[in-house]
Amino acid sequence: MSGTISPKDGFGRRFASNRLAVAGSFVVLGLFLVALAAPWFAPYPPNQINVDAILLPPSAEHLFGTDELGRDVFSRMVYGSQVSLQVGFVSAGIATLVGVVLGALAGYYGGKVETAIMRFTDMMLCFPTFFLILAVIALLEPSIVNIMAVIGLTSWMGVARLVRAEFLTLKKREYVVAARSLGAGDSRIIFRHILPNALSPVLVALTLGVAGAILVESGLSFLGLGVQPPQASWGNILTQGKANIEIAWWLSFFPGIAILVTVLGYNLLGEGIRDALDPRIH
Repeated sequence: MSGTISPKDGFGRRFASNRLAVAGSFVVLGLFLVALAAPWFAPYPPNQINVDAILLPPSAEHLFGTDELGRDVFSRMVYGSQVSLQVGFVSAGIATLVGVVLGALAGYYGGKVETAIMRFTDMMLCFPTFFLILAVIALLEPSIVNIMAVIGLTSWMGVARLVRAEFLTLKKREYVVAARSLGAGDSRIIFRHILPNALSPVLVALTLGVAGAILVESGLSFLGLGVQPPQASWGNILTQGKANIEIAWWLSFFPGIAILVTVLGYNLLGEGIRDALDPRIH
């Protein structure tokens, strides 16, 4: 019927009516484009040293100035966006996968399985996440792979709780009871009937998790435990800015603004998706 509006259409209209969410989606899209087109977008190689251009302020030749080795800060920030994108999505993906599996098992089976998983989740929540990451990274070799793995494996608890709550509600629905009465196995019920209907909060958690992972990676790199020089990262550019704060303000200002805008963009996008997926909010 021509007058029928599908849930997808309703989601699109609600999302488009949220100006902040649309602004956040443009920020995220812009970050994607910059990261993907970094070799063409950056005017200089990120590690090109120029001893004649040390700590130059922003200008037409160097949009964001240069650092203490004469490297172009704008080019390093462009390549640093690749690190942020990679760490954000891989870390959030790991956290989401672990959280979905544990939350689904806890919510579907209940009993001792739920008790064991949720007590382990509570135990993980007792540790301050950032300090737990610091402790683990200090024992490992600082590398982007280790950072992604550690952030992902210490950030799944919220997703697990969300998925468990969804499963506790959905497993009592009529279509699940009907599938079980027809002889469907647990795996088919979980992955075919319940999980697809429990993914809305997971999508929101994934989007917000990317923002959190980017922020954590920047903090680790700032402390010298994250991405190691000469590889460019917004966090280690900030470290250079701390050492030269009195004479090179641009080394702190531009990466700080980039982190702020990126994290804000992902948060606005996640909140917009949440609002659009839940019509009751309107």
